[in-house]
Amino acid sequence: MARFRDKYNNEVKKAMQEKFQYNNVMEIPKIEKIVINMGLGSAKDNNKVIQAAVAELTAITGQAPVVTKAKKSVANFKLREGMAIGCKVTLRDARMFEFMDRFISIALPRVRDFRGVNPNSFDGRGNYTLGVKEQLIFPEINYDDVDAVRGMDITFVTTAKTDEEARELLRLMGMPFSK
Repeated sequence: MARFRDKYNNEVKKAMQEKFQYNNVMEIPKIEKIVINMGLGSAKDNNKVIQAAVAELTAITGQAPVVTKAKKSVANFKLREGMAIGCKVTLRDARMFEFMDRFISIALPRVRDFRGVNPNSFDGRGNYTLGVKEQLIFPEINYDDVDAVRGMDITFVTTAKTDEEARELLRLMGMPFSK
Protein backbone atom coordinates (compact mmCIF):
# COMPACT_ATOMS: atom_id res chain seq x y z
CA MET A 1 0.00 0.00 0.00
CA ALA A 2 2.67 2.46 1.02
CA ARG A 3 4.71 1.44 -1.98
CA PHE A 4 1.98 2.63 -4.38
CA ARG A 5 1.59 5.97 -2.59
CA ASP A 6 5.37 6.46 -2.55
CA LYS A 7 5.61 5.46 -6.21
CA TYR A 8 3.00 8.11 -7.07
CA ASN A 9 4.67 10.79 -4.96
CA ASN A 10 8.15 10.16 -6.36
CA GLU A 11 8.31 8.55 -9.80
CA VAL A 12 4.88 9.22 -11.30
CA LYS A 13 4.77 12.93 -10.51
CA LYS A 14 8.22 13.49 -12.05
CA ALA A 15 7.39 11.53 -15.20
CA MET A 16 4.05 13.32 -15.65
CA GLN A 17 5.73 16.72 -15.13
CA GLU A 18 8.35 15.92 -17.77
CA LYS A 19 5.88 14.60 -20.35
CA PHE A 20 3.09 17.21 -20.05
CA GLN A 21 5.11 20.26 -18.91
CA TYR A 22 2.77 21.41 -16.12
CA ASN A 23 3.34 24.93 -14.79
CA ASN A 24 2.33 24.03 -11.26
CA VAL A 25 2.72 20.78 -9.29
CA MET A 26 -0.96 20.97 -8.34
CA GLU A 27 -1.87 20.45 -12.02
CA ILE A 28 -0.38 16.95 -12.01
CA PRO A 29 -3.28 14.46 -12.15
CA LYS A 30 -3.83 12.00 -9.36
CA ILE A 31 -6.23 9.18 -8.62
CA GLU A 32 -9.08 10.63 -6.58
CA LYS A 33 -11.07 7.48 -5.78
CA ILE A 34 -11.91 3.97 -6.92
CA VAL A 35 -15.57 2.96 -7.14
CA ILE A 36 -16.46 -0.74 -7.26
CA ASN A 37 -20.03 -1.50 -8.32
CA MET A 38 -21.88 -4.84 -8.43
CA GLY A 39 -25.17 -4.80 -10.32
CA LEU A 40 -27.36 -7.68 -9.18
CA GLY A 41 -30.39 -8.12 -11.40
CA SER A 42 -31.37 -11.40 -9.74
CA ALA A 43 -31.51 -9.71 -6.33
CA LYS A 44 -35.11 -8.56 -6.83
CA ASP A 45 -36.30 -12.15 -6.42
CA ASN A 46 -33.89 -13.33 -3.71
CA ASN A 47 -32.63 -11.15 -0.84
CA LYS A 48 -29.80 -13.59 -0.02
CA VAL A 49 -28.07 -12.60 -3.27
CA ILE A 50 -27.61 -9.06 -1.93
CA GLN A 51 -26.29 -10.36 1.40
CA ALA A 52 -23.77 -12.65 -0.35
CA ALA A 53 -22.61 -9.84 -2.67
CA VAL A 54 -22.21 -7.43 0.26
CA ALA A 55 -20.13 -10.03 2.14
CA GLU A 56 -17.91 -10.64 -0.91
CA LEU A 57 -17.43 -6.93 -1.63
CA THR A 58 -16.58 -6.34 2.04
CA ALA A 59 -13.95 -9.11 1.89
CA ILE A 60 -12.45 -7.74 -1.34
CA THR A 61 -12.28 -4.07 -0.32
CA GLY A 62 -12.10 -4.13 3.47
CA GLN A 63 -14.95 -1.63 3.62
CA ALA A 64 -18.70 -2.09 3.99
CA PRO A 65 -20.59 -1.46 0.72
CA VAL A 66 -23.72 0.61 0.25
CA VAL A 67 -26.76 -1.24 -1.10
CA THR A 68 -28.10 0.57 -4.17
CA LYS A 69 -31.84 0.75 -4.76
CA ALA A 70 -33.93 1.19 -7.89
CA LYS A 71 -34.81 4.83 -8.62
CA LYS A 72 -37.78 4.04 -10.85
CA SER A 73 -40.28 1.25 -11.27
CA VAL A 74 -39.93 -0.73 -14.52
CA ALA A 75 -42.82 -3.09 -15.22
CA ASN A 76 -40.97 -5.10 -17.90
CA PHE A 77 -38.25 -6.02 -15.39
CA LYS A 78 -40.76 -6.58 -12.54
CA LEU A 79 -38.88 -3.87 -10.66
CA ARG A 80 -40.40 -1.50 -8.15
CA GLU A 81 -38.94 1.75 -6.86
CA GLY A 82 -36.82 1.20 -3.76
CA MET A 83 -35.93 -2.45 -4.42
CA ALA A 84 -32.31 -3.43 -3.73
CA ILE A 85 -30.58 -4.06 -7.07
CA GLY A 86 -26.86 -3.84 -6.32
CA CYS A 87 -24.09 -2.62 -4.05
CA LYS A 88 -21.10 -0.32 -4.38
CA VAL A 89 -18.00 0.80 -2.49
CA THR A 90 -16.03 4.02 -2.83
CA LEU A 91 -12.37 3.72 -1.81
CA ARG A 92 -10.15 6.70 -1.05
CA ASP A 93 -6.65 7.34 0.31
CA ALA A 94 -4.93 4.36 1.97
CA ARG A 95 -7.61 1.77 1.14
CA MET A 96 -7.64 2.97 -2.47
CA PHE A 97 -3.88 2.49 -2.89
CA GLU A 98 -3.99 -0.85 -1.09
CA PHE A 99 -6.82 -2.10 -3.34
CA MET A 100 -5.06 -0.84 -6.47
CA ASP A 101 -1.87 -2.66 -5.46
CA ARG A 102 -3.73 -5.96 -4.89
CA PHE A 103 -5.80 -5.52 -8.05
CA ILE A 104 -2.84 -4.88 -10.36
CA SER A 105 -0.30 -7.25 -8.85
CA ILE A 106 -2.49 -10.17 -7.68
CA ALA A 107 -6.03 -10.15 -9.16
CA LEU A 108 -5.42 -9.16 -12.81
CA PRO A 109 -2.73 -11.82 -13.40
CA ARG A 110 -5.28 -14.42 -12.23
CA VAL A 111 -7.67 -13.57 -15.08
CA ARG A 112 -7.87 -16.37 -17.60
CA ASP A 113 -6.15 -15.58 -20.96
CA PHE A 114 -5.11 -12.14 -19.69
CA ARG A 115 -3.39 -9.96 -22.29
CA GLY A 116 -3.84 -6.59 -20.65
CA VAL A 117 -6.78 -4.27 -20.01
CA ASN A 118 -8.47 -2.27 -22.76
CA PRO A 119 -6.70 1.11 -23.16
CA ASN A 120 -9.81 2.69 -24.73
CA SER A 121 -12.23 2.44 -21.78
CA PHE A 122 -11.88 6.10 -20.80
CA ASP A 123 -14.94 8.34 -20.57
CA GLY A 124 -13.50 11.51 -22.14
CA ARG A 125 -12.93 13.19 -18.77
CA GLY A 126 -10.00 11.16 -17.50
CA ASN A 127 -11.90 8.38 -15.72
CA TYR A 128 -11.23 4.72 -16.49
CA THR A 129 -13.77 1.91 -16.07
CA LEU A 130 -13.20 -1.78 -16.52
CA GLY A 131 -15.45 -4.75 -15.99
CA VAL A 132 -14.43 -7.89 -14.17
CA LYS A 133 -16.43 -10.99 -15.13
CA GLU A 134 -15.96 -12.92 -11.90
CA GLN A 135 -15.13 -12.12 -8.29
CA LEU A 136 -13.01 -15.28 -8.01
CA ILE A 137 -9.88 -13.49 -9.26
CA PHE A 138 -9.51 -11.88 -5.83
CA PRO A 139 -7.61 -14.07 -3.33
CA GLU A 140 -9.96 -13.01 -0.50
CA ILE A 141 -12.82 -14.96 -2.08
CA ASN A 142 -12.92 -18.66 -1.19
CA TYR A 143 -14.00 -20.67 -4.24
CA ASP A 144 -16.03 -23.16 -2.16
CA ASP A 145 -18.11 -20.44 -0.47
CA VAL A 146 -19.28 -18.80 -3.72
CA ASP A 147 -22.91 -19.51 -4.60
CA ALA A 148 -22.84 -17.66 -7.96
CA VAL A 149 -20.24 -15.98 -10.13
CA ARG A 150 -20.82 -12.22 -10.12
CA GLY A 151 -19.09 -9.53 -12.10
CA MET A 152 -18.28 -5.98 -11.08
CA ASP A 153 -17.37 -2.63 -12.58
CA ILE A 154 -14.25 -0.90 -11.25
CA THR A 155 -13.93 2.82 -11.97
CA PHE A 156 -10.70 4.76 -11.42
CA VAL A 157 -11.67 8.43 -10.98
CA THR A 158 -8.76 10.79 -11.68
CA THR A 159 -8.26 14.54 -11.66
CA ALA A 160 -6.87 14.38 -15.21
CA LYS A 161 -8.43 16.73 -17.76
CA THR A 162 -7.93 14.44 -20.76
CA ASP A 163 -7.91 10.72 -21.43
CA GLU A 164 -4.29 10.89 -22.57
CA GLU A 165 -3.18 12.26 -19.19
CA ALA A 166 -5.24 9.66 -17.32
CA ARG A 167 -3.91 6.81 -19.48
CA GLU A 168 -0.34 7.91 -18.81
CA LEU A 169 -1.03 8.24 -15.07
CA LEU A 170 -2.49 4.74 -14.83
CA ARG A 171 0.28 3.30 -17.03
CA LEU A 172 2.92 4.80 -14.72
CA MET A 173 1.07 3.41 -11.69
CA GLY A 174 1.41 -0.07 -13.22
CA MET A 175 -1.89 -0.68 -15.02
CA PRO A 176 -1.15 -3.37 -17.66
CA PHE A 177 -2.75 -1.90 -20.81
CA SER A 178 -2.87 -4.15 -23.86
CA LYS A 179 -0.91 -3.08 -26.91
